[in-house]
Amino acid sequence: VQLVESGGGVVQPGGSLRLSCAASGFTFSTYTMKWYRQAPGKERELVASISSTRGITNYADSVKGRFAISRDNVKNTLYLQMNSLKPEDTAMYYCNFRRVTAYDYWGQGTQVTVSS
Repeated sequence: VQLVESGGGVVQPGGSLRLSCAASGFTFSTYTMKWYRQAPGKERELVASISSTRGITNYADSVKGRFAISRDNVKNTLYLQMNSLKPEDTAMYYCNFRRVTAYDYWGQGTQVTVSS
């Protein structure tokens, strides 16, 4: 199993970034996928999730209306479109899925820094 995030970087407040997570080694289309983030000194928090086939999405209140999670089950890729970025969005962003055994898989993360 491999999850590889990309697309992070440094952006000014109000800017946009699109994160990607390339998945391999498992049947991507059958799992709910999630984006988490962790800022220095803070706990990891769930940002957004998307269900396997129907694509039902959920968002943390802090990102509703600004972020959009999506997936391409042909390319086995998860996305997070982030708009109207704020300094408080600065964090390492991780993609995740959980097996039915409750084992969690994580990527290595991609850093997002929002600063003027």
